[in-house]
Amino acid sequence: MHPVLARPARLAGYLAVAAAFGLLLALLTTAVAPGPLAEALWLGVPLALVYAFMSLAVWYPVRALLFGGIGTRGIVGITVAAFAAAALWTGLGQLWSRLLAAAGLAPGAPARFAEAQPLFFALGVFLFALAVLLHGLFAALERARAGERRALELQVHAREAELRALKAQLDPHFLFNSLNSVAALIGTDAPAARRMCFLMAGFFRKSLGLGRREAIPLAEEMYLAETYLAIEEVRFGERLRPVLEVAEDTLSLAVPPLALQPLVENAVHHGVAHRLEGGEVRISAQRRGDLLELAVENPCDPERPASRGAGVGLANVRARLEALYGHHARLEIEAAPARYLVRLLLPARAVAP
Repeated sequence: MHPVLARPARLAGYLAVAAAFGLLLALLTTAVAPGPLAEALWLGVPLALVYAFMSLAVWYPVRALLFGGIGTRGIVGITVAAFAAAALWTGLGQLWSRLLAAAGLAPGAPARFAEAQPLFFALGVFLFALAVLLHGLFAALERARAGERRALELQVHAREAELRALKAQLDPHFLFNSLNSVAALIGTDAPAARRMCFLMAGFFRKSLGLGRREAIPLAEEMYLAETYLAIEEVRFGERLRPVLEVAEDTLSLAVPPLALQPLVENAVHHGVAHRLEGGEVRISAQRRGDLLELAVENPCDPERPASRGAGVGLANVRARLEALYGHHARLEIEAAPARYLVRLLLPARAVAP
């Protein structure tokens, strides 16, 4: 549909401009063919409105030419169309002037229009060229907006594909580490290995259902983290001491599925596992204004290279935050000789229904 006709406000503004041009046309007619201004207004304003509607038809050929390439034939066609439109408008002007005279509204209109006819013809050619230019600009803007929409759609699809790939990496990474733990226990503590398998089954049953959702309540994410720690407690025993400090008002806030679990896994496998005496894995959640702060803190061996603390899990979480929230979320790491802290800062939003 024509962009002017698509919105009533645009059409009203367009007709107002056409009426103003009709007033100017009446003044020019009076200058070329002297006489009463009322007669010139009867001629100028209606003819200006008629030509305004004639000019709207330019949209469709101009749009087609712009998208297909104008070329020499297009220029010749536009030139011929401009003279044809001006001739048609002038013919309509002659007919209208006679109707005005026959109705007694403007007795001198035919003679005055005949005298001003060259002016009308020249203005008709000029207005047609102006309409082609303006419609060409409109068509170019429409094409640019369509290109922007396509680019945004491709960006969204690419981001969704990236998120799916990142989620697909998380589950196998945890699975491989857990299977290694089960394998280590089978020969020394079969009941513990069996209990770990049951816990793993519950964990994966829950996590697979969450993978299809973009966000879950923090309460569900904490359940996964606690289940994971329970799995690892079977292996580490008293060496692993979980500490949870979660504010009640944060449990209903939205977090990406499995965003916390890689941080907890990192704390266990790159922190507690390297210390003979083990240590605490402290998980905290609190609201800071319009942000939700999640933190996982663990002790670490000062002799261990610090670079080993940033594994695949942390890289995946950082990439997921970037894809989901852009600059509105971030992952911060504080690495001290005997302590490692990872902090997630997310927008504090409720889970969408």
